[in-house]
Amino acid sequence: MPDTLQSTVDRQRQYIAGGTMSLNRAITPSKLFVRAKGAYLYDADGNEYIDYHAGFAPYLFGHGDAEVDEAVIAMIRSGASLIGAGTMPWEAEVAELLVDCVPGIEQLQLTSTGSEAVGYALRLARAHTGRDVVVVMQGGYNGCFDYVSYNLMDPRSFVEDHREGDEYPLSVTTAGVPKVIDQTVRAIEFNDLAAAEKVLAKGDVAAIILEPILQNIGIVKPQPGYLEGLRALCDKYGTVLIFDEVKTGFRHALGGYQALSGVTPDLCTFGKAVANGYPMGVIGGRREIMSLCAHPDPKKRVSVAGTYNGHPVNVAAALACLTRLKTREAEVYGGLERLGARLEAGLKSIFEKRNYPTTIVRQGSAFAVYFMDHAPVNWRDVVMNNDMERDIAYRRALIDNGVFHFPVVTKQGSISLAHTDADIDRTIEITEKVVNSLA
Repeated sequence: MPDTLQSTVDRQRQYIAGGTMSLNRAITPSKLFVRAKGAYLYDADGNEYIDYHAGFAPYLFGHGDAEVDEAVIAMIRSGASLIGAGTMPWEAEVAELLVDCVPGIEQLQLTSTGSEAVGYALRLARAHTGRDVVVVMQGGYNGCFDYVSYNLMDPRSFVEDHREGDEYPLSVTTAGVPKVIDQTVRAIEFNDLAAAEKVLAKGDVAAIILEPILQNIGIVKPQPGYLEGLRALCDKYGTVLIFDEVKTGFRHALGGYQALSGVTPDLCTFGKAVANGYPMGVIGGRREIMSLCAHPDPKKRVSVAGTYNGHPVNVAAALACLTRLKTREAEVYGGLERLGARLEAGLKSIFEKRNYPTTIVRQGSAFAVYFMDHAPVNWRDVVMNNDMERDIAYRRALIDNGVFHFPVVTKQGSISLAHTDADIDRTIEITEKVVNSLA
């Protein structure tokens, strides 16, 4: 490890709890990044990487996009600042844009993070239904709060396989979650409608929350009829359907994945992709539910509060990003689809020559390489069939050769409009070298 990296890591471990400001960013091998621009990352030792991590996927236009950054700079120079009282004119602008673009949003609130948006979505669902239980997906990720800190990517339940009916034993992902919360969480598999119905039929479920594509573990697509089935079940049992579109939102379509699927949730959450990486979260949905934020009865009113909600800098970025997506929709998504197809074809050509199973799954500009002989349908499928050792070795070797994928098994790759055909071709060339070395 270079001295510059080692000395910095030592300082971080001394002064920062856990060694990094978000424990989800801790990686092996350690990297000290100092700059990002377009489709590239740069570390302290002068190494350049073609970036497919994209800050956990929000950078549709690439790092440091000029149009978005110029809008932010203009907002700062205008004298706009954190006021902390009253309202500001651009709040209505960004709200109107979002309502116009996303089928499932009739009213909304802005937050600073996707995790906050999820927290408010669950609160609204509980207030609306008068119920407490939340259903989460095995292997899914819906933020950092207590009620969704379960069954993230834990293979132990499959080794023991001690399910109760179609539910899986709860596996908390962090210390400090009150034991009583276990009573209000259920975990089931993605793409399993029978399991969903058995849980919902108990009549105590306030909400079922899921990524409409399970992108926390790569690209696990909903099977035909799955999302439609969930919509029907939630209607039948009076449960709030929540789509967590922090990753799927705006990467796949201007209206989120819900626009592509034709299935409209009751509530939906979005994250930093709405502002091309600037801190932003959105909680929106049916007016009937969102109006609880202003219910005349204090006992029924849902509190949504945050000093930085709708911060001028973040809203400026969101306005620039959404306006560009809306006015150049075909250009943006057509360009991303073309780049995605180019990379997919190149990867398939490489892996078809190998004597071990590999499957590439792609949705537009998001993709995943699985070391198994079929596209997975849920987390159990991944745990039982994906070659985890080969997966992590592949990712680390790519990093060593100048292509940055997050070095954790199954994490998706994300292409931005900043990538060029030359970047894609160079990635394919490097990947072939890596695959040959691992064979």
